Amino acid sequence: MKLLPTLFAAALLQFAAFVPAEAGQNLDEVKSAGVLKIGTEGTYAPFTYHDASGALVGFDVEIGQEVAKRLGVKPEFLEGKWDGLIAGLDANRYDAVINQVGITEERKKKYDFSEPYIASKAVLIVRGDDEEIKDFADLKGKKSAQSLTSNFGKLAQASGAELVGTDGFDQSIQLVLTGRADATINDSLSFLDFKKQKPDANVKIAAEKPDADYSGIIIRKGEPELLEAINKALAEIKADGTYEKISQKYFGADVSK
Repeated sequence: MKLLPTLFAAALLQFAAFVPAEAGQNLDEVKSAGVLKIGTEGTYAPFTYHDASGALVGFDVEIGQEVAKRLGVKPEFLEGKWDGLIAGLDANRYDAVINQVGITEERKKKYDFSEPYIASKAVLIVRGDDEEIKDFADLKGKKSAQSLTSNFGKLAQASGAELVGTDGFDQSIQLVLTGRADATINDSLSFLDFKKQKPDANVKIAAEKPDADYSGIIIRKGEPELLEAINKALAEIKADGTYEKISQKYFGADVSK
């Protein structure tokens, strides 16, 4: 009478041997692999972009490097367009996404977030000589250059704008500068970095949202050990001064609050 259950169990074990383990299913697998696979854009300065030498650099990149270091593994950055980044978690392409992913209730239903590691405000950017668009409500009927699935894109759409799809901040700014878009809603920190690099660029902030938005490292649900380790790493980075050093390097200020 015990033969069938025994054979069934053996068959299950044999089947399991052919099912690949999901990347980053838990902290032990990440440590065993010796690599933390991180999804990022690589086109979103100053958070994740390529410098003159072609190297991947940026605030989020350095945060990812430090988190991996404290997990005792190496970071492996896998680049992709924003619209497909989070979906890459579902496809097990990487273990985490570090790319200014806003912490929202909708996303928290399907994914887990680390503690916030950066705060920013949404700003409305227009040409420097534009006197017509002075607030978000003025976007009604205007063209706004946005990554279509981003929080900023949703905000522009809610303000009545016609969206012009882009790959990221740099392209959005260029469309505003060339007049192919009237505005873009984007990250205040990205704008400050852009103006630092190109102080004569004919763009300005017309308005900003009063409340800060927070971003976190996003991973799949059901990986509590990995989430705890990431949070511990972030706490250590802030406590030992590493976060402050990285923050000052890219923004000249503490951007955690």
